[in-house]
Amino acid sequence: MRRFLPDTFTLLLVCTVILASLLPAQGAFASYFGVATKLAIALLFFLHGARLPRDVVMAGLLHWRLHITILAATFVLFPLLGLAVGLLVPSVLPPTLYTGILFLCVLPSTVQSSIAFTSMAGGNVPAAICAASASNIFGMFLTPLLVGLLFSLGGHGGFSMDALEQILLQLLAPFIAGQLLQPWIGNWIRARKKILTPVDRGSILMVVYLAFSDAVVEGIWHTFTAAELGAVVVVDIVLLAVVLIVTMFGSRLLGFSKEDEIAITFCGSKKSLASGVPMASAIFAGQPIGAIVLPLMLFHQIQLMACAVIAQRYATQRQRSEAVAAKA
Repeated sequence: MRRFLPDTFTLLLVCTVILASLLPAQGAFASYFGVATKLAIALLFFLHGARLPRDVVMAGLLHWRLHITILAATFVLFPLLGLAVGLLVPSVLPPTLYTGILFLCVLPSTVQSSIAFTSMAGGNVPAAICAASASNIFGMFLTPLLVGLLFSLGGHGGFSMDALEQILLQLLAPFIAGQLLQPWIGNWIRARKKILTPVDRGSILMVVYLAFSDAVVEGIWHTFTAAELGAVVVVDIVLLAVVLIVTMFGSRLLGFSKEDEIAITFCGSKKSLASGVPMASAIFAGQPIGAIVLPLMLFHQIQLMACAVIAQRYATQRQRSEAVAAKA
């Protein structure tokens, strides 16, 4: 039953939301905390760039069929499903929560959990590393462009070039700087993963605290009913289930090996909280960011629980196959 329980980071997210609800950042403190948060996010993406070996970036170009399949699931299938969810507005979902759902659908894949689940299930780990990393790199460009396209089509407003500039300066520029320095500092950073992990999680928690502080001041918990929040959970579950089914069985129809199928299933069905929260701060500046990232935070925990079960099933099937082959 432990795989169904929230992980430590999810518990920290919940505690952060509670803290923001009770003691929201306001006034001058919120301004200073906002500057510190931007610096922490820049450091986070610098470390991502410095950690990723250059050969992994280059190798990502080789297995092009797998990568195109994963990118199609991430940046084509998910957005189309997000547009379909728009049929529930406003009868089931209020516009602000639907904005969060649509934003969730245009985000890149996760890196760490995609690789971890692929490894646990016995999949193609090198391909998962390349695909998940490529998804995040492309996502810095594709996510803001898709936000502008889909939100304009849905009549929810467009996306300004100022937001794209902020993403490029705050996320892409530090990532490129990390890549340039990777040959000299990459091994040192990878060897100190446990020390640097708090930077990853701490920066996300800072953004969540700041976003929910603004949302609490604006009255987020008095804006949505329990039924509306429950609808978000159901939509998240349905989105994940549809994409898991399409990636799993679609990869089989396309003739991929079992190892590649596993990588496609886990990399193509994930959405990155680490990239999503900072992007939301840049794209939706001046809007209720807390409500917009709420569907993503819920999706984060749902995908971890569901993929843990699926990875275990893949691993069990592999062990059975190996046992049968050994007897033969």
